[in-house]
Amino acid sequence: MYQRILVPIDGSATSERALDEAIKFAQQQNSRIELVHVLEDIWYFDNENYLNYAELVQVIHSSGEKILAQAQNKFLQAGVAVDIRLLEAQGERIANVIIHEAKHSLANLIIIGTHGRSGFSRMLLGSVAEGVVRTAPIPVLLIRGS
Repeated sequence: MYQRILVPIDGSATSERALDEAIKFAQQQNSRIELVHVLEDIWYFDNENYLNYAELVQVIHSSGEKILAQAQNKFLQAGVAVDIRLLEAQGERIANVIIHEAKHSLANLIIIGTHGRSGFSRMLLGSVAEGVVRTAPIPVLLIRGS
């Protein structure tokens, strides 16, 4: 039923649980998986130049590539075909970037981890998963962290 599954990851334990579920789905249904990691925008306000902005951007980019490579290896070890994409938010909400990629890749399902925050912490930190659920034109499977 689900031939193309999009799995946004961020390197967290909750994201790992979403990866495990995606592997199960792919093995049962012979699905193609696309893993995505979205790089958030970096707002740099330090006028004292204590930080090297270009170096900071490179470190974040390398970290995203590492997260994707580790996840890709996990799928390959399970015998599951997988594609990876490192995306940049470029001023957009991360949930919108994920939805755009789901449409672009013709995904039939999104599997995403949710940290399960509520109350003030959810209001303060927001929720990428909630934004995806509210705007996705396709089914979304939420995987709650332990």
